[in-house]
Amino acid sequence: MLDVNRLRVIDAVARTGSVTAAAKELHYSQPSVTHHISRLEAETGAQLLQRVGRGVRLTPAGELLAERAAEILGRIDAAGAELSAHIGLSAGRVRLAAFASAIGSLVPAAVATLAAQHPGLQISLTDTHPPEAIELLRTGKVDVAIVFRYDHTEPEPPGVRLHHLLDDRVYILSQRPEPGLAALRDATWIAGCERCRSHLLSMCADAGFEPRIGYSSDDMVVMQALVVAGLGVTTQTGLSLRAHHIDGVIATELPGWERHIYAATYGEPPDPPATAALLAALVDAARAAAAAPCGSARSRP
Repeated sequence: MLDVNRLRVIDAVARTGSVTAAAKELHYSQPSVTHHISRLEAETGAQLLQRVGRGVRLTPAGELLAERAAEILGRIDAAGAELSAHIGLSAGRVRLAAFASAIGSLVPAAVATLAAQHPGLQISLTDTHPPEAIELLRTGKVDVAIVFRYDHTEPEPPGVRLHHLLDDRVYILSQRPEPGLAALRDATWIAGCERCRSHLLSMCADAGFEPRIGYSSDDMVVMQALVVAGLGVTTQTGLSLRAHHIDGVIATELPGWERHIYAATYGEPPDPPATAALLAALVDAARAAAAAPCGSARSRP
């Protein structure tokens, strides 16, 4: 049977990239880290590290074991959190990961509700993109992940359960109301990073053109500021507009285009009490957000 402490060692080596850094993080000596890796190699019958110049790197077997170690250690930590929660919502903790516009709109109301109802419950928050949030959830580093999906998004890994919160409408942001995407084929566009602009490209392709991207930013405040300055047009969702709206930005709804917002949990139901309480608070916050107007948003004629 593999030793948990040794799994923590190979996990640290994988994350930090070196034996020296892993030893520092774990408060071990370098020989101790090397000894634990050697014992793991003896137990598994596989070479886990190989020397490269003055450093080391994981072998394919080492990468496989490190990935599984991260998941095992995360689930052990999650079990401790769940056990604390079962003692009662007056103690324990619940850990949430979410993307920026959800943090700026849904999360404050949900966390405030949870803190008021269960003041002894510790609540932590991580700001990250959905793929990273799902990985944190899968490896037990968070209890709930708020993510979004489009119709073409790849399905989540096995064990991840999705709880629908709301459907988030998409808007064109410009200095005046727009008749639709097709009228903006010659406009300068403000887009997200290469990784985040796929939905914009899909919408424009559906309208029969490829957008001419002049500016790139994942910051919704920066994108709106560029629109106000007359430097281009962009798209944002209702949650983004509820989180932040600059005067002078006109938001015109694009019917038929939306993203779906979910709270994700891991494992079979029922969820631990603290997780269930956070889910309930998020559902209430999403219901209130869906009923609220999006600043100067206008429906397309």
